Amino acid sequence: MSQAKPFSQACENNQPFILEVLAPLFTPGQRVLEVGSGTGQHAVHFAANLPELHWQCSDRQENLAGIQAWIDDAKLDNLAPPLALDARDLEWPQPAFDGIYSANTLHIMSWHEVELFFRHLRTSLKDDGLLCIYGPFNYRGEYTSASNASFDQWLKQRNPQSGIRDFEAVNDLAEKQRLALLADHAMPANNRLLVWQSQAR
Repeated sequence: MSQAKPFSQACENNQPFILEVLAPLFTPGQRVLEVGSGTGQHAVHFAANLPELHWQCSDRQENLAGIQAWIDDAKLDNLAPPLALDARDLEWPQPAFDGIYSANTLHIMSWHEVELFFRHLRTSLKDDGLLCIYGPFNYRGEYTSASNASFDQWLKQRNPQSGIRDFEAVNDLAEKQRLALLADHAMPANNRLLVWQSQAR
């Protein structure tokens, strides 16, 4: 019996808007690591629409079967089987990638895990590589919408260590890893798509 494909309506809703931002950022032949692929829907959509890129999914072990089900149905040559990956892992995949993309993960992680995520970029992202992070962010300690405030309350009730992150704190972590902010895109549903570029270390 084949694995049922997990489904997220939010992924279906936001993927065309994210693709519009990602498409011009990469060049043919580059390798992109997706951290926290979730259902696998983003990976399939982006790999299908960016066939010149090599897209590498990853997530915690318990999510890999669902991601693989999407990959199996898609049958895309540029979409590799998912890797087991956790921010707390001592080592991340090598060799370093041209880009790292992650959606709706930083507010699920604890702050310690967010810090670990950025430390891993030292070895997993090439010089001049791009880091693209999608999700909700606060600015100057303030919510950008009432719905984000409610979402943050729900996150913290479920896990007190999670929550919407302050852009300034996240950007500080990026700068410590020699990542320069290139763009901060406003996205639908009160989300952002942040793009940093790795500087020579």
